[in-house]
Amino acid sequence: MTTFEHPIYALLRERILILDGAMGTMIQRHRLAENDYRGRQFQHWPRDLKGNNDLLSITRPDVITAIHTAYLDVGADIIETNTFNGNRLSQADYGLEHHTVEIVTAAAKLARAAADAYTARTPDQPRFVAGVLGPTGKTASISPDVNDPGARNVHFDELVAVYEESTHALLDAGVDLLLIETIFDTLNAKAAIFAVEHVFALTNQQVPLMLSGTITDASGRTLSGQTLEAFYNSIRHARPLSIGLNCALGPAALRPHVEELSRLSEFFTSAHPNAGLPNELGEYDLTPRDMAAQIGEWAESGFVNIVGGCCGSTPDHIRAIALTVAGYPPRRPPPPDHRLRLAGLEAFNV
Repeated sequence: MTTFEHPIYALLRERILILDGAMGTMIQRHRLAENDYRGRQFQHWPRDLKGNNDLLSITRPDVITAIHTAYLDVGADIIETNTFNGNRLSQADYGLEHHTVEIVTAAAKLARAAADAYTARTPDQPRFVAGVLGPTGKTASISPDVNDPGARNVHFDELVAVYEESTHALLDAGVDLLLIETIFDTLNAKAAIFAVEHVFALTNQQVPLMLSGTITDASGRTLSGQTLEAFYNSIRHARPLSIGLNCALGPAALRPHVEELSRLSEFFTSAHPNAGLPNELGEYDLTPRDMAAQIGEWAESGFVNIVGGCCGSTPDHIRAIALTVAGYPPRRPPPPDHRLRLAGLEAFNV
């Protein structure tokens, strides 16, 4: 099966699909302690583990399953695996890099079971599992040392190996899609795309790929300095299911960038913004009603195919969004643009 025979393509031509909301926000509501993160399996681990949310898929699977279920209850068509930090580079912070495959596999199986249970109840509304490949905590194109612009704390080949390991685990556990998200460094994303395509070739297995970048400030650029169009030019060769934006900004600040991406992209467009910007306590104040109204305007304007929420969003936000966009048709991607499209920090279209 090629990705273009995947049933999600037909659904995306019929209606706007709903992605779930924040995982971390919901985990915080449980006020978990160090022992919750350790569980029985890591009771004597020599480092503190609190904060390693991915590990909860092993030590508190009940919490993670309940979060998936909460989003499915309010209308999510696509749920994301609890694997934002499910890679060796991120797990090395806790000394758990050798448990990466175990962590990713457990997370994907929890999401798979939850999605399958809801699909079985309503076969006419299939649910999909998106295997998340996060950005890692390192960047391949920016120096971590202001005094040494050429310094790097990770290199392309290292990232490829890390992403290949996680991709194998996600596919083996039966995810429907792969989602490379919160892309702040395009070179990291290119390593992830390369890794995914290599695994597809090695395993003769292919699922649709979603790509989602992050605009970090009002300049409209990613952290590595690219404009949105340059970012698009840099990754369109992957021929993904969708290209979208998530995190960093709330829907009000993200709107012009979603509109621009909708104009640019020949692929489906996704967006899952934060629930506004964090306040002085690090909490998100945008209400479900207000967030849904803003995203509903995107749907009314024909900008989006997939919508959900990122940091600060909850099942209440996703329910409100799902109800608001239900009456609007999905965006119709424009025909492919066959111009030569190049990119540095800015786009160069011949």
